Amino acid sequence: MPCTCGNWRRWIRPLVVCLYVALLLVVLPLCVWELQKSEVRQNKSNICRNTPGTHLVHYTQPELQKPIIRILWMVPIYSVDSWIALRYPRIAIYVDTCRECYEAYVIYNFLIFLLNYLSNQYPSLVLMLEVQEQQKHLPPLCCCPPWAMGEVLLFRCKLGVLQYTVVRPVTTVIALVCQLCGVYDEGNFSNRNAWTYLVLVNNISQLFAMYCLVLLYKALKDELSQIRPVGKFLCVKMVVFVSFWQAVLIAILVKVGVISDKHTWDWDSVEAVATGLQDFIICVEMFLAAIAHHYSFTYKPYILEAEEGSCFDSFMAMWDVSDIRADISEQVQHVGE
Repeated sequence: MPCTCGNWRRWIRPLVVCLYVALLLVVLPLCVWELQKSEVRQNKSNICRNTPGTHLVHYTQPELQKPIIRILWMVPIYSVDSWIALRYPRIAIYVDTCRECYEAYVIYNFLIFLLNYLSNQYPSLVLMLEVQEQQKHLPPLCCCPPWAMGEVLLFRCKLGVLQYTVVRPVTTVIALVCQLCGVYDEGNFSNRNAWTYLVLVNNISQLFAMYCLVLLYKALKDELSQIRPVGKFLCVKMVVFVSFWQAVLIAILVKVGVISDKHTWDWDSVEAVATGLQDFIICVEMFLAAIAHHYSFTYKPYILEAEEGSCFDSFMAMWDVSDIRADISEQVQHVGE
């Protein structure tokens, strides 16, 4: 029996998505493996031009470069995710939620990068903080009692960022359940759908995580000056904040009728148009973000004359999340005390 066009589309689209995922999981390790076998070590930077790759090649300070590499993966993950969502709008909700979870992961890794640097440079960091001038809270929390300098400040700033890495996946799961139940209604501000409330919760959680990063930087501004954290922070903050607030802006345009049902083109609904517009803008923005990341998280400070180890081992070390698991366990134990 001949296959109809509708049946063809049902199986070809999932097949294409699976092929893209397979290529990402297979081709990338093969490229790293070929890089490891290269005999011309002085030309490593020419073999792999992208910033995550050069960090893998010159993997000389794992405690600093592991979180950097995780941050740099934000650009390719956001780009591929947004392209898939743009190309296959029916599955946009599922791939976009994965992107949003990685956003929280990036913020946490930036904090780990700062703390690892401080721990290496100042082994007695807690004692050094305790003798510094008391840091007051920033607006809008300036009326709250200040956190005690030293271990209390470090713990609460770390916990403030960590909470977002927990809240975001939880709200993502809730969003998926609500989507399956037909009550999510992404891009539509209304007190009758789940999207409005989840946006509110995610925004509060994200803002508090960023607030904790700023408070930590304010307390240790001089100690962090050598690694120029402001540019790095802006790279992370701008990608996270711009992607979030432009989604809110697009939702407002839908609400006031600027984006309406009159012009949905081949999309199923105006909400699908809003989601597709967000994904398209992110694809464009990732080009600019890649340039900013290249200069802000450069590999050059980590180049040593006599380097040992392999790029493949560096690549595998990046996927070791035992440090994050230990961090979560430690924070939970402290909270329970």
